Order: sequence, then C-alpha cells, then structure tokens
Amino acid sequence: MCFFFSLIPATVLVVIGYFVLYTSARADGRIGAFGRVLAIWVFVIAMVPPMAGAYVTLSGICPITQLVQ
Repeated sequence: MCFFFSLIPATVLVVIGYFVLYTSARADGRIGAFGRVLAIWVFVIAMVPPMAGAYVTLSGICPITQLVQ
C-alpha cells in the first residue's frame, strides 16, 4: 500500500524533470548543460520514493496497512 502512495511524489518529480530537460534543450551554453545535469539529478531523486515505498511495504512496517487492519 505504501508503494502505491510513493508513486505520487515520484510522478511529480518525473514531470518536473521532463520540464527541466525540455527547457534546457532550448537553452544554449552553460545554462543548457546545467539544465541537463539538473534533470538527471531530478530523475535519480525520483527513484527514491518508490524504492523507499517498496522497502517499507516489503518489510511490513507500513503504517497505512496497520490502520486498515
């Protein structure tokens, strides 16, 4: 259950990453390079919530499932 709720912030971060990547493709020089690096970092950070949600769900310490029982 926690895994599914962790997909919401991951989706938001991926959308932000694509926006940064799109705007960096239209920029020139150092700003474009910085935007591409920033977009890569946002994509890497977007992987953290699903990994944390999977860990919490598989370990059985998800507080959402404790409230449902």
